[in-house]
Order: sequence, then structure tokens, then C-alpha cells
Amino acid sequence: MSQPCTKFPGLWKIVAWDEAFFQGRRQEFTAECSDVRACGFQTVRSLRIESGAWAGFEHLGFQGQQFVLERGDYPHWEAWSGSHAYHVERMSSFRPIACANHRDSRMTIFEQENFLGRKGELSDDYPSLPAMGWGSSAVSSFRAHSGAWVCSQFPGYRGFQYILESDRHAGEYKRFREWGSHAQTAQVQSIRRIQQ
Repeated sequence: MSQPCTKFPGLWKIVAWDEAFFQGRRQEFTAECSDVRACGFQTVRSLRIESGAWAGFEHLGFQGQQFVLERGDYPHWEAWSGSHAYHVERMSSFRPIACANHRDSRMTIFEQENFLGRKGELSDDYPSLPAMGWGSSAVSSFRAHSGAWVCSQFPGYRGFQYILESDRHAGEYKRFREWGSHAQTAQVQSIRRIQQ
């Protein structure tokens, strides 16, 4: 069973601009934004994460391709989508990732959907699951016991990203369609902990 997360006010801060390279309209956020248009933006084209970890989304309402945004600068769209299977030049919604605790993260991976088949316990980053004996698409379900994780389609944390959190879905992801609205494939070949 997943561990509850404590949400502390002021733990998250993101600064967004409607133009690349930190130009144009600027807005600070300390909570989720499901529609950047409500803040006068058509889209977000650059951003700075000042505190906390965030999940960015291609479409409004936390839909579409997901991006993990950790502390630092993202001067243009390639900074958050450069390693994905397709490039996303916009970000239309984003939210804090509540359970990003890098030190205490723990997850169980399963070979088949519904927590069946071979299983493995994770508490560290794994840049290549195939190198550890897991086939190219041999992970089909997850239990995020604690922390927040990003699963990537290819080794080296490349390709589509899927954010799995212990405080969402009770930390249980039984099938690949539960990984996100954009999940096109059940292929996961690298997994890492998200840093707060």
C-alpha cells in the first residue's frame, strides 16, 4: 500500500513565460494550473522551476504527453521535450508532484498487467532494465509504495515519459493505460526517481 504524502505550502514554485528564453508575459505559480489560457497565456514557451518537482502536460487539464520538470531552467520547448519520440512545442497545464522524495522511494515492478508474473523491487535509478534482465517490454504494471518515479520508453531515460506517484491511484498502476492519457505503448526500459 502507498504511503501518504504531506503537502507543505510554499514547497513548489514555478515561473512561466509565454515566449522562449524567458521573454514576454511572466507569471509565478505555487499550485497547479489546469489551463494556462486562464492566466492570459496561449501556451508556456519557457519556464524556471525554483522549488519542488512538477509535471508538465502538452494539453489542458493535465492531458497529453507528460514531462518531468525538476529544479532548473527550461529556456525553450526542446529543454523539456528534446529526448521524446516527438517534439512538443507547447505546455498547456502543469501541477506539482507531491511525493518526490528521492531518498525514500520504493516501487515494485511486474512483468504482466494486474501485478502478475515476475516482479522486482526498486529503490534506486535504473538506466537500462534490459541490461538487468528485463525484456524490452517486460514491465506492465507497477506499485509505487513511496516517492515519485518517471518511467521512460527507452534506456537512458529517453522516449515517452510516464510519471508514477505513490499518492495517485493509491500508487497502483495495473495496466499501461493508467500511466497517462497519452500512453501509446507498454514499453518501459528505464526508470528513475524524481527529485524534489
